[in-house]
Amino acid sequence: MQAKNPIIGLCQQSSFLISAAKVDQCPDDTGHEVAFAGRSNAGKSSALNTLTHANLARTSKTPGRTQLLNFFRLDEERRLVDLPGYGYAKVPIPLKLHWQKHLEAYLGSRESLRGLVLMMDIRHPLTEFDQLMLDWTQASDMPMHILLTKADKLTFGAAKNTLLKVQQEIRQRWGDHVSIQLFSAPKRMGIEEAHAVLADWLQLTPSDEAQ
Repeated sequence: MQAKNPIIGLCQQSSFLISAAKVDQCPDDTGHEVAFAGRSNAGKSSALNTLTHANLARTSKTPGRTQLLNFFRLDEERRLVDLPGYGYAKVPIPLKLHWQKHLEAYLGSRESLRGLVLMMDIRHPLTEFDQLMLDWTQASDMPMHILLTKADKLTFGAAKNTLLKVQQEIRQRWGDHVSIQLFSAPKRMGIEEAHAVLADWLQLTPSDEAQ
């Protein structure tokens, strides 16, 4: 009998911890942390809520709502982080610059960060923001896992073709430290695959018990 992925139990008991506008407001830099990033309206909040079986992240039809680094507690040593959305034209320039400054500071200094989950709308993959994030993970040797979100908006065949095309381009330009999958929050597609990545990064094994 296959052991239950321990990340599921932790996600089911996840809870909001703190919001930070600056790096020095973040929780203590210990344990293990996985961050979720994505261009505005790429489905980041919906993906995070689906993976945690909770309504942790606020979803909105207004892109750019996430303006802070939002931390969610899984247990005493493990957290998920919802990073600010990027790329929405109606967000004022000063706020964009604030986000960029503090996001870069977080990504560049956070010792507990174990990996970055990047959401890409399958209909608009590899935007300028996506490529910047890929450049950063390559330069910092940080593992990245990509969720091609809203996969239900395409036929299965078209979604698979897009997955293969994007996967090939990423391997050619950014190497093998990036993994990628199809994902759909409404259809609950790709949850087990994403949970397996989280469990690995957060150093969970089937024998681990939820704290």
